[in-house]
Amino acid sequence: MPIMAARVYHAGKLVRDLGPDEAIPEDCDPGDFFWLGLYEPTPAELAGIARRFGLHPLAVEDALKANQLPKVETYGDQLFVISRTANLDGDTIQPGETAFFIGPHFFVSVRHGSARTHTDVRARLETLPAKLAHGPDYVLYAVLDFIVDGYFPVIDAIEERMLGVEDSVMDTPLDASEIRHLYKQRHEIIRFQRLVGMMKEVAGRLTTDDDLPNIDAAVRPFYRDVWDHVQRAEYRLNGLRDIAASVIETNGMLEQQRQGVITRQLAAWAAILAVPTAIAGIYGMNFEFMPELDWAFGYPFALALIFGGSGLVFWRFKHIGWL
Repeated sequence: MPIMAARVYHAGKLVRDLGPDEAIPEDCDPGDFFWLGLYEPTPAELAGIARRFGLHPLAVEDALKANQLPKVETYGDQLFVISRTANLDGDTIQPGETAFFIGPHFFVSVRHGSARTHTDVRARLETLPAKLAHGPDYVLYAVLDFIVDGYFPVIDAIEERMLGVEDSVMDTPLDASEIRHLYKQRHEIIRFQRLVGMMKEVAGRLTTDDDLPNIDAAVRPFYRDVWDHVQRAEYRLNGLRDIAASVIETNGMLEQQRQGVITRQLAAWAAILAVPTAIAGIYGMNFEFMPELDWAFGYPFALALIFGGSGLVFWRFKHIGWL
């Protein structure tokens, strides 16, 4: 059984670990709740947990798929929430999924894909019994806040790479493989931004929807903090997408500018070479009655005309910045 945590709390204090097959008593004390954390359970394993806690089969089915979008749903007196985690694997953002079942006296999490466990969150909350005494709704806030905070290392890493590319493109044009990589990175950002936007809707609903079961009014303001963090992540992703677009646009403009410079240089040298070509072509026609053919200074004059004309054209193009 992939149980990462199974504990019983009373009034915010740890009482004991929950037995692997222990059923939830029907007459729980008002201050009791159970925290069960699962990692990638099989259908049979989650079915056993569902029977113990009375979880709705549709919610259990969604928790097993591990490819659901963030959402909030209610099933009677139970609340079902799906969140998405993020992990940077090379240049690819690998999304994970964590589903939560929140009842009057239990909090069950089902984690898929994410390597970040909730151990630190649980340990921190156990040192804050006044907070933990709020019950499963406060645990949901703490875990969601932990998940959203995990977005920022991913964003920081992508931002550092993007800024590096943005600085280098001013000196060295991107080649085809770098441009393809940049487009792929931009696609990853857009995909991640879409998931973050849905997480923002989840946090917003937990903040404002008064009809959600097992979310007390005293805890509801805490979800505003999650919403603020998600909004900040979304804002930074907008900036990263703009940076990717500006790098691509800047690279294209600089490449056009470089091509324009090369074109002008080629045109200038072609014009310079046209001077000796034209003069040599005229004197190479070998007409019988060309006056310079019998002139003693004809050859030096032709050379002087070639070099003088070429030098004048060179000076002119140099003056206007083509060379």
